Amino acid sequence: MAEVKSDIEIARAADKKQIQAIGQKIGIPSEHLLPYGHDKAKISAEFIKSVKANKDGKLILVTAINPTPAGEGKTTTTVGLGDGLNRIGKKAIVCIREASLGPNFGVKGGAAGGGYAQVVPMEDMNLHFTGDFHAITTAHNLLSALIDNHIYWGNELGIDIRRVVWRRVMDMNDRSLREIICSLGGVANGFPREAGFDITVASEVMAILCLATDLKDLEKRLGDIIVAYRRDKSAVYARDLKADGAMAVLLKDAMQPNLVQTLENNPAFVHGGPFANIAHGCNSVVATTTALKLADYVVTEAGFGADLGAEKFFDIKCRKAGLKPAATVIVATVRAMKMNGGVKKEDLGKENVEAVKKGCANLGRHIENVRQFGVPAVVAINHFYSDTDAEIRAMKDYVASMGEEAILCKHWAHGSAGIEELANKVVTLAESGSSQFAPLYPDAMPLFEKINTIVQRIYRGSEAIADKSVRDQLHAWEHAGYGNLPVCMAKTQYSFSTDPNLRGAPTGHTVPVREVRLSAGAGFIVVICGEVMTMPGLPKAPSSEKIFLNEMGQIEGLF
Repeated sequence: MAEVKSDIEIARAADKKQIQAIGQKIGIPSEHLLPYGHDKAKISAEFIKSVKANKDGKLILVTAINPTPAGEGKTTTTVGLGDGLNRIGKKAIVCIREASLGPNFGVKGGAAGGGYAQVVPMEDMNLHFTGDFHAITTAHNLLSALIDNHIYWGNELGIDIRRVVWRRVMDMNDRSLREIICSLGGVANGFPREAGFDITVASEVMAILCLATDLKDLEKRLGDIIVAYRRDKSAVYARDLKADGAMAVLLKDAMQPNLVQTLENNPAFVHGGPFANIAHGCNSVVATTTALKLADYVVTEAGFGADLGAEKFFDIKCRKAGLKPAATVIVATVRAMKMNGGVKKEDLGKENVEAVKKGCANLGRHIENVRQFGVPAVVAINHFYSDTDAEIRAMKDYVASMGEEAILCKHWAHGSAGIEELANKVVTLAESGSSQFAPLYPDAMPLFEKINTIVQRIYRGSEAIADKSVRDQLHAWEHAGYGNLPVCMAKTQYSFSTDPNLRGAPTGHTVPVREVRLSAGAGFIVVICGEVMTMPGLPKAPSSEKIFLNEMGQIEGLF
């Protein structure tokens, strides 16, 4: 076998075009591109407004099975499919999320795809990119500073410092900051209180930026953020602190989608980045809706497995933005089927058809779940060199037994040439008009019933369980007028249950709800289940140990 280049080596050798040429391909004049160097740019708000009357293209969602340490390649498939659609003569744009620094230096790696299905510049995308995450972090923490400053200068709003619900954020995994005491050191530093940090991608400001339709909507949503409660339990909003205007100013540029390119010089919008296990897991509404006005096909992704990312894409993003997906691609690998079938990571290179068959139950569950939303689906088998013909056949046969088709895709190794069959299938599904998309539950359903509906219909659990305090909080929000909001489940991505080690397709488990948070600006209720953390920690051997500058000043170790 020929030497396999690393993702970063492939990306570094890319024959990139000037970003103005990429914009020209989809009708964006150079004066409406705000360049960040030669290979990335922001798209002006004026241009976005000018195309709103255009006809919409077809929206394709790429989702996946529950992630395993074997790797699934969802973003790689998203990028490859975008290139594949362009290869067969369709005008396609890829819409993906920005990468968080936390997992880059932790365990997950980057978010630019892999092999010959990548978005470039890969190094920039996986590091600071155009500064959007820094702007979100700063806007979020400005609000934190204003809360404590208001309390220090007399607390005119009557904030109960025991009931400040706005935590601070940073874009790094740091478990030591999950729970802190702030304002220690005497009178000059304010009133000591308990506080804590979440990772930036879990910030409500991130969710707001990804769901807002324009700057005016952004500022209104920022003002709607609930930061604390008074002793009488009445809410204190960001607008009460006069924070919304300044926060919107900090986010002015971050609201504009970023344009970059694939290795095959096709356009990609990369904007926003909420995690799917602790947030809603989709790129920005502005990026997606703008792409739909410029292309025949828009290929986007939702984070982690379909139980998290796709459910939130359908129930939160599509509901809020009025989007109607035409088809869904479910990414799976032979290796992941084997892991779900009980094979250890070190043994994945050996053929094991029985383990593949056993592990397919996880894939089957995701196929059934996508069907519940009325969107036609196809399975993409992301090919690895170690896959055998018998293992691939076992996967294809299983998917066929469920009445769907599985297509082998070799985009990692061959780019668009390796994914033509899937591109043609997606076009057939999208053009068939068979999508009858509908969210899983109606707006009017009570909040705890919405949680139970997801637990029972998507996770196949017996029920959600919650203390009286959690149920009382949900009832209080319903009485306050928030009962029509969707719910955003914060749960481990590794299993349909809240036990990350329970692979396959478990049934009958309970899902404990530990805490609920009202994101009034974003427009959903965050439901924290099991042991999931909104501030992750680093592993024993973090990826940062392998990232360095080589003698030529080039970055090594990113993946």
